Amino acid sequence: MEFSTLCDLGKPVPAAESSPIPSSFDQLNPHPEVAVGEVPGLLERLAEVSDPRDPRGVRHTLGAVLALTACAVLAGARSLLAVAEWVADAPPELLAQLGATVDSLAPHRARPAESTIRRLLARIDADALDRAIGTWLADRRTSNDGPRALAVDGKSLRGAARAKGRKIHLLAACDHAGGLVPAQMDVGEKTNEITCFRPRLDTLPDLEDTVVTSDALHTQHDHAAYLLDRKAHYIVIVKGNQKNLRRQLKSLSWKQIPLQDKTRASGHGRTEIRRLKMCTVNNLLFPGARQAVQIVRRRRRSRKTGKISIKAVYAVTSLTAEQATPARLATLIRGHWTVESLHHVRDVTFAEDASQTRTGNAPRVMASYRNLAIGAFRLAGVRNIAAGLRRTARDATRPLALLGLT
Repeated sequence: MEFSTLCDLGKPVPAAESSPIPSSFDQLNPHPEVAVGEVPGLLERLAEVSDPRDPRGVRHTLGAVLALTACAVLAGARSLLAVAEWVADAPPELLAQLGATVDSLAPHRARPAESTIRRLLARIDADALDRAIGTWLADRRTSNDGPRALAVDGKSLRGAARAKGRKIHLLAACDHAGGLVPAQMDVGEKTNEITCFRPRLDTLPDLEDTVVTSDALHTQHDHAAYLLDRKAHYIVIVKGNQKNLRRQLKSLSWKQIPLQDKTRASGHGRTEIRRLKMCTVNNLLFPGARQAVQIVRRRRRSRKTGKISIKAVYAVTSLTAEQATPARLATLIRGHWTVESLHHVRDVTFAEDASQTRTGNAPRVMASYRNLAIGAFRLAGVRNIAAGLRRTARDATRPLALLGLT
């Protein structure tokens, strides 16, 4: 087996700085380099979703109800009841600005009620709503974010299942740079993530030169061939589901290859050192694979006990040595945790797994709104999502500024 090592050593990438809300959060301006009017706004995107209601007797437009729900979630609403309560307290001027019908003689009775919101979100086309939200977020990604990299991973809505609803498992593609979700879909009860990988990425119009990262579940020959056909690249972790490939990777002479990247990170009482080696291999047992990667993780699990664990992880990529230096490859592999961070925020900050919303498409719709809220905060430069929610909850007009609705 022939291989050549890469000798250009990459510099360690510093760990991301943890920071509260930056001072720029006080001026909730649109995302840099995205001028108002250049791309469709949120109301225009939401207008692309079809209204499932009988037009007779409709008081509030679909776009108005969807926009109000988005604002409520940005203000910290975790349930449909909380959404309705936020709408009930919203100023009449705000409702009118979003297109909701306001009765000056009875302003509170004219607002969308909780039953109206619940029935509508349960019946709405969830795929269309995901496309509208994903396109709005993708439109606001700029070239300054660097070459595009997407992390593909799934998450189950456990609360809906505990409430005796059907199992809902969502497969999302998350942008490494900004943590935005341009695409998401419901895997369904009678299938799994593997069969939905291609349909999910089919909704993205341009994948050329995009690097797609995924966990070992998606280390599939068909997935690699699909990405290569779309002129994209991949980085996949190799575990037991690809036994021959893993055996081939482990048999390489890693001891003879010099260390090419080393990073150190600490947090939550743990420290981790990651050492990366990579080499070009001509006959890897995976479509389009150009480089083999070994990552050795040395983790001290507790500062009190001093217990240390060492684990070697293997990966393959279609990126050549010229397309990705060791430092760049290490950054891309760590960047896959962006989607895990997204799921963590939805669970901890928005209490997604505790939510027992189960009617129709409502659980998935609320997950889409959480993606929108997190994306809107990150576009505004907000790193602490919980603090951002508390701030927007203090002023009903702040969600409008974040969503570009002012």
